[in-house]
Amino acid sequence: NAFFTATTMIGFIAGAGIVVRNSIILVDFIELRLKEGMPLDEAVIDAGAVRFRPMMLTAAAVVVGSSVILFDPIFQGLAIALMAGEIASLLLSRVTVPVVYYVVRRRMAA
Repeated sequence: NAFFTATTMIGFIAGAGIVVRNSIILVDFIELRLKEGMPLDEAVIDAGAVRFRPMMLTAAAVVVGSSVILFDPIFQGLAIALMAGEIASLLLSRVTVPVVYYVVRRRMAA
């Protein structure tokens, strides 16, 4: 049984930091493509395609690294929070950030 402990909270904070960093890098890459003259829809798709592999590798590294401490009773909450957070963010925020960015930029342009 894993409980919500201080190490679990540290895992949430660390996972949130990774998600925010990846989202900032993704938005920055979209902005870079837009400055190069690429249309908005192509810039969003290109950024998602180019940045997906590094983000996936980061998530995989976190999951593999956290699996080492998964069975330690003190750090189990940290490992579960990091692993679950990275897997969920890989699936959710990697889609959500580009879609929200696209919608907001389209509304600003209109």
